[in-house]
Amino acid sequence: MGEITVSVQDMHHLLHDPASTYGAPYQRAYAELAATHRGRPVAEIVPLLRAAADRALLGFTGADLVEQAQAISGGEPYELRVRVIGP
Repeated sequence: MGEITVSVQDMHHLLHDPASTYGAPYQRAYAELAATHRGRPVAEIVPLLRAAADRALLGFTGADLVEQAQAISGGEPYELRVRVIGP
């Protein structure tokens, strides 16, 4: 399980918010990779996740990205603990 801290103002960087004009939420990129990269090597998925995290301005650790890639590759759920900090 991974963990990330996100400010209230930046939650739309992580989770899709239909009210937001932000175009690169990480949730969308993760879901797309999960749908298209099941069974692919972890080493192939990690750089794609890193690029998505960078576009979303999120600071996932390398270990978190490897865990996420393993879940995608294996077709398994991934649990992410999100800590939201106030204004």
